Amino acid sequence: MVMGKAREVLVIGGNRYFGKRLMARLPAAGDRVTVLNRGSSAPPAGAAHLIADRDDEDALRTALGPRTFDVVVDQVCYTPRQAAIARRVFTGRTGRYVMTSTVEVYEYEDSADLVGEAAVDPLAVPVDLELPWDDPEFLDTHYGEGKRQAEAVFAAPGPEFPYTAVRVAHVLGGADDFTGRLQHYADRIRTGEPIAVPAVNHPATYIHVDEIADFLFWTAGQDFTGPVNAASHGLLSTEELCEAIAVHIPAGRVVFRTAPEGETFPFSFARSYGMDNSRATQLGYTFTRAREWLPEVVR
Repeated sequence: MVMGKAREVLVIGGNRYFGKRLMARLPAAGDRVTVLNRGSSAPPAGAAHLIADRDDEDALRTALGPRTFDVVVDQVCYTPRQAAIARRVFTGRTGRYVMTSTVEVYEYEDSADLVGEAAVDPLAVPVDLELPWDDPEFLDTHYGEGKRQAEAVFAAPGPEFPYTAVRVAHVLGGADDFTGRLQHYADRIRTGEPIAVPAVNHPATYIHVDEIADFLFWTAGQDFTGPVNAASHGLLSTEELCEAIAVHIPAGRVVFRTAPEGETFPFSFARSYGMDNSRATQLGYTFTRAREWLPEVVR
């Protein structure tokens, strides 16, 4: 970021949870923020607002008009079709494109070691634009694949497109956590209802909601490209999460049961989802440690 010069930043979607925290940080740093969404939610005070369906390329171009941006932060790119439209529309229109990706891109990389970015090279990922990406049920069951192929579209050879894909660990924290995942465990501990876990239950990496907002803000001001993992230091298991919750429910009981193969529950994993965050660390970002913020999150 050039000191003394306000950046023009476009945020696509993401007006809740860590997205709204990011949008609070940007104007506080002097950035001029524009929010683009379908009009379902108002932008933060002081932000400009553009309304368009990002899946409609003509509508997106019309809404943007001649505007250019120093940085685009895309919070809601889920498919290669969306990425292809974005790349066509924003090539030559932005100096930097930051896509919010996910740890789920590693769903096929079952390793006992922490997984680094090179395990999923976007240039080696085949893209299939003909899959039923508009089908919500298909998209829900192919979330990681959609993100993986979207990254591949941004990374593909062609006109220069300086992008980075932030592969976000599982996010915890905040009174506005809408996922209900920790509540799922709290409710069962309170009633003594068994908590289902796989026969072999693997730990995972996590990140605090405020930390991922900080990381996205930091990333917007950098110039590196390609994928980058974003995760607090340290692995957490379902057992550790439940133990931390149980401290605040003295009359509760933590009871586990082995789930049938294929049955899934939040934060219980039949494969490893541990990410290596050393690339971001080497680039200059300092992550917190998950075990340090976990007690406050569950409290």
